[in-house]
Amino acid sequence: MNLKQLECFVQVAEFGSFSRAALFLSMPQPVLSRYIRQLEVDLRQTLLIRTGRGVTPNEAGRLLLDHARGILAQVARAREEVEEIRGTPVGQVAIGLPPTLGRVLTVPAVTEFRARFPKARIRIIEGLSIHLLDWLGTGRLDVALAYNTVWTHNIEIALLLEEPLYLIGPGASGASSLQMEAPVPLVDLRGYSLIIPSRPNAMRTFIEAQLASVGVKMNVALEVDGIPPLLDLVHQGYGYAVLPLTTVHEDLVKGPFAARPIVEPNLKIPLSLVTSSQRPVTPLVRNVIEVLRQAARKRLSLAEAEVNGEG
Repeated sequence: MNLKQLECFVQVAEFGSFSRAALFLSMPQPVLSRYIRQLEVDLRQTLLIRTGRGVTPNEAGRLLLDHARGILAQVARAREEVEEIRGTPVGQVAIGLPPTLGRVLTVPAVTEFRARFPKARIRIIEGLSIHLLDWLGTGRLDVALAYNTVWTHNIEIALLLEEPLYLIGPGASGASSLQMEAPVPLVDLRGYSLIIPSRPNAMRTFIEAQLASVGVKMNVALEVDGIPPLLDLVHQGYGYAVLPLTTVHEDLVKGPFAARPIVEPNLKIPLSLVTSSQRPVTPLVRNVIEVLRQAARKRLSLAEAEVNGEG
């Protein structure tokens, strides 16, 4: 294998088409096809399923795709680290965010990044916390914000904050976007029909564990993977959600919601900055970590100010 073969394979797999990949790579399609065929010969394995509508990776191809992305990212990172010796951080950094945070942190993080590092590039990838950790391991990500992270030998975890969770329900008709209501004890959640993401969502597993600790089984009305459709269903009265307050900020949702703090005990989910322990943290990534830390804390402070009537 060589890097050119891997680059060609990744583009063909991601585009699902030899012709589109060739156009992207500015390469004649027959040359691209030879690269892929030689890669399959070298590995003694077919990697792509070819159909009249394009190509898709088979099981071996999907495995190679994960590795190839990581290999190419690490090669690019090596070039960038050498370049950084000359001064201003350059290159690309890939950040992973869970959906609840992607909604509120992407714009402020990108804005601050571009102001501080005009010669560098940023890539935001959204996914479940469990998937973000996998992508750190393969090199697809440089740093991730993840909920309820459990330590393993291949990651480094730095607790950022503990974010309060609220019982989110539909608000009164004609009211403002967010109304704060009386706290609800954790054990009383058994009486609420919950709309919640499916496993292995980190928020879901955390809430289930906390309820189990007080002898309560979660009352699941609907499983919905995706914050916007989940909140739409809550707004329509199909059930309640348990989420951070930032997800129902007035700038992000349609229609009014009511939020109740969950107490006895106060329900707070740990949010951590996570990097791979198997690769060095570059100067650019260290700077990006600080950008993420400041953006996350500022966003939580704004949400708390709203709760306290200061916003």
